[in-house]
Amino acid sequence: MKKFRDYRPNQTYLLPPSMRDWLPDDHPVDYISEMVDKMDLSAIYGEYREERGYPPYDPRMMVKVLLYAYSKGLRSSRKIERALHEDVGFRVLSGNQQPDFWTIAAFRRRHHKALGDLFLQTVRIADRAGLVKLRHVAVDGTKLKANASKHSAMSYGRMKTEVERLRKEIEEYLRQCDEVDAAEDKKYGKGSGWRLPEHLSTAKKRLEAIEKAKRELEEEEQRKRNDKDQGSPPGGDSPAPVPDDKAQRNFTDPESRIMLNSEKSFVQGYNAQAVVDADSKVIVAADLTNRCGDVQHLESLVAQVERNTGRRPKELLADAGYWSEANVRALEGRDIEVFIPPEKVKHSEWRIQRSPRGRIPSGLSVKDLMRRKLRTKRGRKRYKLRQTSVEPAFGNIKEPLGMRQVLLRGLAKARSEWLMVCAVFNILKMFRAGVALVTVS
Repeated sequence: MKKFRDYRPNQTYLLPPSMRDWLPDDHPVDYISEMVDKMDLSAIYGEYREERGYPPYDPRMMVKVLLYAYSKGLRSSRKIERALHEDVGFRVLSGNQQPDFWTIAAFRRRHHKALGDLFLQTVRIADRAGLVKLRHVAVDGTKLKANASKHSAMSYGRMKTEVERLRKEIEEYLRQCDEVDAAEDKKYGKGSGWRLPEHLSTAKKRLEAIEKAKRELEEEEQRKRNDKDQGSPPGGDSPAPVPDDKAQRNFTDPESRIMLNSEKSFVQGYNAQAVVDADSKVIVAADLTNRCGDVQHLESLVAQVERNTGRRPKELLADAGYWSEANVRALEGRDIEVFIPPEKVKHSEWRIQRSPRGRIPSGLSVKDLMRRKLRTKRGRKRYKLRQTSVEPAFGNIKEPLGMRQVLLRGLAKARSEWLMVCAVFNILKMFRAGVALVTVS
C-alpha cells in the first residue's frame, strides 16, 4: 500500500510557531515592512496628541497593512479587514492585530495627505539607490473613474429649469393647502399642519441640493473671471458672469468631472498623470487633477521631476495630447530634448514611416521640425520607449493593482489615493530590482 505523508490538520503545537516561517524568504512582506520602518512618518504621528482614551493602533502597522493591501489590489476596507484574519502576510505585518474596516477607512481618510506624500519618499529612495537615470522620461495620462455616477451630474442649464419646476411644484402644493384649509378645519377640526408630505420633503431637499450646485458653478465662473481680469486695466462694472449651460456639477463628488477616456466613452472621473523613468520604469512624478486635457500638465510635471530628484531629465517623450509649441519651446529652453508628435499617430504607423534624407531644410516650423525628427531612425527609437515604460506602468496599476477607480471623494483625497498607488508601484519595482533600503531624511 502506498505510503503518504503524515496529515494532521488538527494537530496542536507544543510551542507557538512563528507566522513568518509560513512565508517564503523572498516574500514582499519583509521588504514593505523594512521600507516603512525607513520612512519618515512624523506627519502621521504628529496627529496623535490626545493622551486620554483607548490607545490607537500603531500608525507604522496601519501604513504597512495599507501598502501591502494596495500591492495585492485590495483597497476596500472590508476586504482588508477580512484579509487580516485569513491571509498570513497580513497577519505578519499587523503583528496578528485585526483593526476593523471602520478603523481602516477612518485612518485612510484622516491621513490621506501624509499617505500620498509617501510617493515622494519612494522616488528619493530609488534615486539614492541609483535606480533613477533620467536619461529618458515618458509622460502619459489616464482617466480614473470617480466614486460617483455620471448620472448624478446635472448641467447648469438643466439646473435652471429644474429649480423653476421644483419651486412651482412646492408653490402649487402650498396654494392647494390654502384652498382646502378652511374646509378641512370645519370638517376635521384644527390639525398640526406643520409636516410636509414625503414627496414634497424630497422635492425640497432636491431643490436645496440643486441650488447649492448652481451657486458653486456661478462662484467657479466668477473665480475664472477674476483670474482672467488680473493685471488688466480697471474698467466699469461688468455684469456677473454666467456659467455655460453645458457646465456640469456632480452631486456625489462635485469636484470630479465628466471626461472622455481612451475607449472613447464618457466617465465621471479624474485625470491621473505620471512621469516614468524609461530605464528603471520607476514613476518619478505623478499628479491627479479634474482638468480633462493633458497639454496643460506637462510643465508642472517636469518641474515636479526636478523637485523630487534634484535633477533635470535629458529627454522627454509624450503623445500628441501634450503637444503645443509653447510646451516644446519651454522645455527646450531648459535643455530638455522633446519627442512629442504634433498629431496622433498609431503605433503601427511608426514602423512604415520613411526616414528623411539630406540636410534639414531652412525655415521649417516647430511642427515640421518635430515631424521630421520623429521620422528619423533615432526619433522612432526614442519614441518607442513610451511603449515599454509609461504605458506598461498604467497597465500594471490598473490590472494587478486594481486601480481603475478612486474610492475617496474630493480632488485632494483622490490625488492622495493616486499618489499612494504610485508609491506602491515604486516599492514593488525596487523589491524586484533588489534595491537596498536607506533611511529617508
